[in-house]
Amino acid sequence: MPNVFGAPHKGTEPRHEQVVFCQDEASGLRAIIAIYSTALGPSLGGTRFYPYGTEEEALADVLNLSRGMAYKNALAGLDLGGGKAVIIGDPAIDKSEAMLRAYGRFVQSLNGRYYTACDVGTFSEDMDIVARESQFVTGRTVAHGGAGDSSILTAFGVFQGMRAAAKTMWGAPTLRGKRVGVEGVGKVGHRLVEHLREDGADVVICDVNQSAVDRVRSAHPEVEVVADTDTMVRTELDVYAPCALGGSLNDDTVPVLASKVVCGAANNQLAHTGVEKSLADHGVLYAPDYVVNSGGVIQVADEIGGFNFDRAKARATGIYNTTLKIFALAADEGVPPAVAADRLAERRMSEVGRLRGILL
Repeated sequence: MPNVFGAPHKGTEPRHEQVVFCQDEASGLRAIIAIYSTALGPSLGGTRFYPYGTEEEALADVLNLSRGMAYKNALAGLDLGGGKAVIIGDPAIDKSEAMLRAYGRFVQSLNGRYYTACDVGTFSEDMDIVARESQFVTGRTVAHGGAGDSSILTAFGVFQGMRAAAKTMWGAPTLRGKRVGVEGVGKVGHRLVEHLREDGADVVICDVNQSAVDRVRSAHPEVEVVADTDTMVRTELDVYAPCALGGSLNDDTVPVLASKVVCGAANNQLAHTGVEKSLADHGVLYAPDYVVNSGGVIQVADEIGGFNFDRAKARATGIYNTTLKIFALAADEGVPPAVAADRLAERRMSEVGRLRGILL
């Protein structure tokens, strides 16, 4: 089973406001919804449909992912807390209208404490079905008034974060002439390749799905392909962009990592607490994943109030300045960027969260 799990940002156990186990025998639904924080507003996070080996693995994933969403939404400047859901099963085999509608009823039962959206194994069309049972759904199709594919602004935001890393590392906010390795060229990764090629970067890719590789190569035959993640991390690169599943930065990969910058779309890239320090000790500038990949949640969050793409893209452009701010804070305080990002997110959740105690 692939490693889909990542450690929480800090060493302490996360304290969630609410964790709901959902089961509907008739449809076969087994799901978990985790709400980490509503300090900034209703929690928002996608629904991951994945064939977890055990319920314990599913629980570990949803707890980590929901905590990450709280930090992501805070640093994206959204008035939203962090939540996440997982449905246990193989989406290619188990997904059905009945199951999605049963899941929608559980989301509705939380009365707006949790807004759901797409994630691994779910799509905008699925959210349209969930929305038949719940009003607290975003990431819907354009035909139903939604924002559509959130990978568009996810990739755009990662590119903005990468520009900020380039500015910090090399003095100019461009990847022109740099060699960038994109691990995973699926929904987000192949769009990131487009941005990189337009900016003049040399691109190296890998993916376990050969059709995904073929799609990129048909559009950009000049792109280099390597066999796998192990080869990618050892390849001489300026930037390594993990855009597949989490945990790619670990005790085995960091010592052999042959790049100066890590900036990618994957969630939970750090396999455990302490990897962020190892990266810094190796002279690698790490752009915190939940900061640079927040373009997607910015896109689906905009949908809640009536979607406007230009407005959402303008907000996603701000990922560049936020990432620069984190790098500057990290340098000033002598901590890795992941720690600086956590501090900024926690500060906003604490300061703005206090306003809820002010009676109006």
